[in-house]
Amino acid sequence: MEQKLSDRILNMSTSATLAMAAKARELRAEGKDIIGLSLGEPDFNTPDFIKEAAIQAINDNYNSYSPVDGYADLKEAVIAKFKRDNDLTYKPDQIVVSTGAKQSLANVALVMINPGDEVILPAPYWVSYSDIVKIAEGVPVEVPTSIENDFKMTPEQLEAAITPKTKMLWYSSPCNPSGSVYSEEELEALAEVLRKHPQIYVVSDEIYEHINFAGGHVSMAAIAGMYDRTVTVNGVSKAFAMTGWRIGYIGAPSWIARACNKMQGQITSGANCIAQRATITALEAPVSKIRYMIDEFHKRRDLVLELLRDIDGFQVNVPEGAFYVFPNISSFFGKTLKGRKIENASDFSLYLLEQANVATVTGEAFGNPNCIRISYAASEEELREALRRIKEALS
Repeated sequence: MEQKLSDRILNMSTSATLAMAAKARELRAEGKDIIGLSLGEPDFNTPDFIKEAAIQAINDNYNSYSPVDGYADLKEAVIAKFKRDNDLTYKPDQIVVSTGAKQSLANVALVMINPGDEVILPAPYWVSYSDIVKIAEGVPVEVPTSIENDFKMTPEQLEAAITPKTKMLWYSSPCNPSGSVYSEEELEALAEVLRKHPQIYVVSDEIYEHINFAGGHVSMAAIAGMYDRTVTVNGVSKAFAMTGWRIGYIGAPSWIARACNKMQGQITSGANCIAQRATITALEAPVSKIRYMIDEFHKRRDLVLELLRDIDGFQVNVPEGAFYVFPNISSFFGKTLKGRKIENASDFSLYLLEQANVATVTGEAFGNPNCIRISYAASEEELREALRRIKEALS
């Protein structure tokens, strides 16, 4: 029988991070010793105090459908978190809890974007932004940034990218894949441009907020004039090592939140009830309870930068957050390594997988064809061995 899939799915890219992880799993199944530095997932276990809250919820018989936008007391915990950490004041009808921050983003795209609307994406950007925008029939507008500027978009670049069709700006800080963190001054400079264009809305993805070595996180919604046009996206996956629990949330103008609630009600309804109960405990805990993970990521970042600087051909900057480095490897383009011609970052990433048994992700997936993403969410021993293998494969 002829297969007749929709144009929507046929035109969609496969997530490059998930594809590389799948390829690494295949090679492991064949008996190869692959070190995976491709997935954006903490290598820590979920803290015990959060697991205990989930067990308590099971014993308390939380097993029924939850409200579409989240339990009322979870929304209150989200509101308290926004006030404590971001100096943002939200009401319950401005909060929507979803099955991961990825669903939060998809909800916003589907309720805000009309066919042909343009969405500015400072590149590199998180791998799924572009395809989520396309699913909503929007047009991703990539704004290339450089390693010399720590992969941050300038106000001049933002101004130049704006057209009469611009509807939104999406960015993450700390950034996946670059680890860049926008300072208050840098966000204020971008907001100065946006205040001249009141029709543009902002998605501020702050999922890596606490994994921050820069000494402070600032939300776009806290910048003067931006609260009523910013959707703040967050969740518990990264800082709390809860990737598989699948809880994300937004703080947004109430009319946007209500629309997201309506959208979610037709697609998944409420998020997992046990994970929601555990998330209340996570959000109410002081950040000091997860400080051990943040400190460890900081140590690993410094180690990886030290080892990368010892490999000829890698250009690195100092990322201030998340758990990635995003080195420029374009000096290898045009060269032949062990019989393989390296034309682009995808070739280079595959070469490292085949010759060094190390999985990374091509920067092309993030809108930057000159770089690769290396996740340092791995043990010090694995990181040292991976970088040793990479150096050997390139020597």
